[in-house]
Amino acid sequence: MSQHNTGHEHASGESHGSLKSYVIGFIFSIVLTIIPLVIVMNGLLNKTQTVITIMIMAVLQLIVQLFFFMHIREGEKPRWNVMTLIVGIIIVLTIVGGSIWIMSFNSTVQ
Repeated sequence: MSQHNTGHEHASGESHGSLKSYVIGFIFSIVLTIIPLVIVMNGLLNKTQTVITIMIMAVLQLIVQLFFFMHIREGEKPRWNVMTLIVGIIIVLTIVGGSIWIMSFNSTVQ
């Protein structure tokens, strides 16, 4: 008969996180979503502090998603995964920054 994997592994040998890591990641995600929601709904901070808090929570949410659900540090060569992620972030920041720069200079010229 065929043999089944009892762990969280694919045929290629890659493993996934345990149920415990998924639950921890889920709880972190919920908390990082509720914190800005409570701040905005109750008006606890001024506008600048609220925007900064939302941005910080969004970055933390990204980190939680990458480590707990996308398994960025796991695999055969995790260093390459991180370097690819950094190059992708640089490309996105260049495109967004360049777009904002072009829009800001385009709006002043009439």
